[in-house]
Amino acid sequence: METKVTWKDGMSFTGTADSGYTVPLGADLVVGGASDGFRPLELMGISLAGCTAMDVISILRKKQQAVTNFEVKVHADRSEEHPKVFTLLVITYVVTGRSVDEAALLRAIELSATKYCPAQAMLGKVARMDLFYEIHDENRALVKNGRYTPQPSQADG
Repeated sequence: METKVTWKDGMSFTGTADSGYTVPLGADLVVGGASDGFRPLELMGISLAGCTAMDVISILRKKQQAVTNFEVKVHADRSEEHPKVFTLLVITYVVTGRSVDEAALLRAIELSATKYCPAQAMLGKVARMDLFYEIHDENRALVKNGRYTPQPSQADG
């Protein structure tokens, strides 16, 4: 994979990658930016959300779950001191659909967290990650919510 950012002016850049798409990067006004694009760490949060979301929706579709709406939210706490790294990442999977099976969702979250999502694997080495889920019916009423907690493997015991 090849990526790059190209400086436009001030604190404004354009990011590109092998896919050919571009993304604006900018800085906040208080640090001399023009507030004209994503902050780099915002993109890390979006990368994490997108990586696990693609895994989970793919697995839910294979499990023939009737998902009508799906989003993954990431909340990131950062240290107060520079370099202000992530200290806690809270991921919430919000699934809406017809009779979505909680066990199917939990398995999809587990597979993403432990096997498929490289962003989760990398960031999980440097920051605590808490994973939550919500299942809503077709009318968006909350049916079930909870926290995904990894089960210790027999090798851990």
